[in-house]
Amino acid sequence: MKRMALIILAILLVGCQVNVLGIGGEKQNIVVEKQVGNEDKYEEFNKVTDTKQVEEVRGILRDVHWQDAQVDFIRPPGYRFMYEFKNPNIDTKAMLHQVWISPMKDELEVMQGTDEYAKLTKEDSARLFEILTGESLGD
Repeated sequence: MKRMALIILAILLVGCQVNVLGIGGEKQNIVVEKQVGNEDKYEEFNKVTDTKQVEEVRGILRDVHWQDAQVDFIRPPGYRFMYEFKNPNIDTKAMLHQVWISPMKDELEVMQGTDEYAKLTKEDSARLFEILTGESLGD
């Protein structure tokens, strides 16, 4: 009976680790780049390493209503980000996320890849911006 309890506990612990860490139990980060000047040039701005924040970003993007669209913006995105996996043995295709701040500075518009577009709610915009930049939206 003790042996069975230990086996069940071990399975639960491994399962929890995989859920928290992500694909294959590997830790994920988000690398955030910020636009430099007014051109389409970027430099690394921030790295989100907190597992809970990475999962929160995943949740926001998972729950948003994506539209298949080819959107032309008059300016390059202010920010862009990609997930970074800490295991060189995992072959994952990183998808670029581009982020524009609305003129009122209260909402974000996001392109996922090349043809998925979403306008986030004010609440999701504020939270996503805070996680990605460490700053408040509109400051």
